[in-house]
Amino acid sequence: MSLSLGIVGLPNVGKSTLFNALTRINVVAANYPFATIEPNEGVVSLPDPRLAKLAEIFHSERIVPAPVTFVDIAGLVKGASEGAGLGNKFLANVRECDAICQVVRVFSDDDVAHVGGQLDPKSDIEVINTELMLADLQTLERAVPRLEKEARNNKERKPVYEAAVAAEEVLNGGTTLFAAELDASLLRELNLLTTKPFLYVFNADEAVLTDAARVAELRELVAPADAVFLDAKIESELVELDDESAAELLESIGQTERGLD
Repeated sequence: MSLSLGIVGLPNVGKSTLFNALTRINVVAANYPFATIEPNEGVVSLPDPRLAKLAEIFHSERIVPAPVTFVDIAGLVKGASEGAGLGNKFLANVRECDAICQVVRVFSDDDVAHVGGQLDPKSDIEVINTELMLADLQTLERAVPRLEKEARNNKERKPVYEAAVAAEEVLNGGTTLFAAELDASLLRELNLLTTKPFLYVFNADEAVLTDAARVAELRELVAPADAVFLDAKIESELVELDDESAAELLESIGQTERGLD
């Protein structure tokens, strides 16, 4: 079964550029909001060096890497949970994914407009997370009264009701359910957005990528989620090059390996 990873973020942060680098599918990556409306999808085999060793041990004739479906989703803006921008469509697309990859802009480029008017990764992350949390609260506001009634009539439903109430408290406190490390197994039937695993991709320029203190600061900002730091534009160029040319490009920007490796 394929894992699906939804690539989300504000407009103009590099979502489609990252999608192109991951999938080698050339979708529109434009300097204006909502260049992506319908989600683009690409399936990529996940390389795993352990597979060759396992195939040798078990004498397997075929090695089949696990497929991952990447979904390039339209940019989200403040108010999406109330329908702003492409909010309702965006949230429906995210709900269909198994995990969330949030692209955060930390590169400086006067030619690429920032939807908020200034570079502020902390604020950008808060906008996305707030809209996801508000959408979950809307789901819980509808579900909790029903679950309470079910719990009164069937004691087996009580743990689900209690988990939903606990989730409401976490969200009202301004924390995603994933960041709170809440046990989401009892909430699976509600398909809450913020129970999904989060991965943050910081789309950075050379100044950030070579600043260890800045990288550590940004990594701490999204803990306990994992974080990846790369230049999506460079990554999309690297996939078009042979190994020798790619190595030369990486060396010219002070990097030793691809950010996607």
